[in-house]
Amino acid sequence: MGRRFGWLWAAYSASALGTYLAFDAFSVIAVLALHAGSAEVALLAATGPAVGAVAAVPLGPWVEFRRKRPVMMAMDLVRFAALLTVPAAYALGGLGLGQLLLVSVIVAAADITFNAASGAFLKGLVPADRLLTANSRFESTNWTALVLGPPLGGAAIGLFGPVTTVAANAVSFLLSALGIRAVGGGEPRPERTNPGRLRAADLLDGWRYILGSPELRPLFFNNLAANALIMVAAPPLAVLMLGPLGFAPWQYGLAFAVPCLGGLLGSRLARPLVARHGQRRVLRTAAVLRAVWPLGLAFVRPGLPGLLLVMVLEFGVITCSGVYSPVYATRRLECTPNDRVARTLSAWSITGKATTAVLTALWGLLASLTGPRTAIALAGVLLLATPLLLARLPTGRPSPATARPSPAGPPPSR
Repeated sequence: MGRRFGWLWAAYSASALGTYLAFDAFSVIAVLALHAGSAEVALLAATGPAVGAVAAVPLGPWVEFRRKRPVMMAMDLVRFAALLTVPAAYALGGLGLGQLLLVSVIVAAADITFNAASGAFLKGLVPADRLLTANSRFESTNWTALVLGPPLGGAAIGLFGPVTTVAANAVSFLLSALGIRAVGGGEPRPERTNPGRLRAADLLDGWRYILGSPELRPLFFNNLAANALIMVAAPPLAVLMLGPLGFAPWQYGLAFAVPCLGGLLGSRLARPLVARHGQRRVLRTAAVLRAVWPLGLAFVRPGLPGLLLVMVLEFGVITCSGVYSPVYATRRLECTPNDRVARTLSAWSITGKATTAVLTALWGLLASLTGPRTAIALAGVLLLATPLLLARLPTGRPSPATARPSPAGPPPSR
């Protein structure tokens, strides 16, 4: 894959480990350091990403016509600076919920902008026939960080205090920026056919392209619905397991840490499965298998059998997601012309984060009215229908003709 990809992968690994070391850190800080209640923690968890997604709307078109590597480095440094204010304020005794909310918004907007730029940069850096390999390596790294990060982060909080993992996460973004700088190489500046200020109509370019593409549209709606319905069941399940079912916090953490090994397995299987069966068949099969597991979480019981049931179900859904994610990410890049990648990925991320935030809040209300089992079961039943959204996924491998490239686009960055 080359030295340049090696540095990009190293940068991704550093930031991924830092992110999962600080998994749910703001909620922990709000509870332990600020003594916040359930409503304040829920507000922090939902509002920050949602407002950050809205703030990122103009950034997708802006990134499209900028060199991607400097944008990625800038977003890493923004996240480094924003996160570093949290331990600094805590040390000075001035940390408040408002600051956590503001930092959450800044980090969410920077996340979306970074991901939009990095997708476009990766497509220019890696040959087309190696995109799946690159995405599989990123997926494998992500699941490795998820296995290691939360337990290590929990231990660090117990030993050194509630803001320790936030400081470590800040440093990880600085290391990521240095790694991206080490990638080096030239990158031509994209040019617009209609130079001038960004217009309001330009903000919707990403969504217009997604909805007008027969390749991207089914992937978009399937990914949007499946991810949201998987995520909305997490808070009711936490309430159920830690409340009425009486699981200890360490058991709850174990129930979700061990199954993440399935993500490693799935990401390793993705490439040989595509080579044997083709992209379309792997995507549709993995989407079906991913959808069948979560409904079983509504039937979890106390004790060891219940713990093992959660681990088996989570292992199943995570393994299937590990197969699906790199294949879907690769096809999405293949179906998107070079001059539209940043806008498309930005619109994709914004919609996903906003949808998940809104549905999570609605499912929390539903769980309070009907009970956590009913909320989990409803999400599981609706999830079973999501593979139907891939029914019209075009056959064969995508081509530049299918992607309908615009003549205004820049050449690939190599």
